[in-house]
Amino acid sequence: MHATVGNADDARAIVAERVTKLSRDSVWKPAGAVRMRFRTWHPQGLVKIGASLFFSSVEVRSADRREGAGHLFKASMSGDLAVDLALGEGAIFHPGGIDYDGQNIWVPVGEYRPDSRSIVYRVDPQSMKAIEVLRAADHIGAIVHDTDADSLHGVSWGSRRFYRWSLATPGAPPTSALNPSHYIDYQDCKYAGAHRMVCGGVAELRPAADQPPFRLGGIDLIDLAAARPIHQAPVPLWTAGRLAMTQNPVWLEPTATGLRAYFMPEDDVSTLYMYDVELP
Repeated sequence: MHATVGNADDARAIVAERVTKLSRDSVWKPAGAVRMRFRTWHPQGLVKIGASLFFSSVEVRSADRREGAGHLFKASMSGDLAVDLALGEGAIFHPGGIDYDGQNIWVPVGEYRPDSRSIVYRVDPQSMKAIEVLRAADHIGAIVHDTDADSLHGVSWGSRRFYRWSLATPGAPPTSALNPSHYIDYQDCKYAGAHRMVCGGVAELRPAADQPPFRLGGIDLIDLAAARPIHQAPVPLWTAGRLAMTQNPVWLEPTATGLRAYFMPEDDVSTLYMYDVELP
């Protein structure tokens, strides 16, 4: 995960190591909040590159979720919109969790339903030009680029399946594996070096069908080769409206004493929430 200190590979390794130190007892302290000054629709994935934010979002235009628009927004840290890049085609308009590999942003866009279809794009953050890389016969909810193996790794709707594509063999079918963890559904993932990824996610738990859900958020470090979590930790943070902070977009970067997390869980009128956590 990119940070302003060191290079991207160093930052990824530091983030991964510090995620393994997160626990139920970790103390998250507010470090600021920035209201976005434009309609954000339904944010999905987030990366921070220098002083710029890039986040994917889905705009729904029909009740059956068959019509809509996919967005990749570029915004300033003061919440001003710089670029709105349209992504997808036809019913394929739901962007998911995104990754930044030091050169390109990777964005999956699927139909707004499970077991459907997706397009994966590579986006140049300078020009904001998108190139289609591959198509998948499933809804890909998040994607990461393993720069060590030059492979892409995606998760399905609800992260019940893991997928792997080799970029060295374009057109080859992906391999897949079932996710053995049912703790949270991954929403936004980032490559974490050494064939690992860090994912934020959420589970909605209902004590009864007519009761409002309790949303439990968490962050997982996942071994991509074994397709299973290495470390899992809850994130006991909620908005005033009781949304889990890890509801959708999550970005982590190292600080001098731990991690800084960036969350954007709310729709339409979104706030970027920042929290710091000190770690041993």
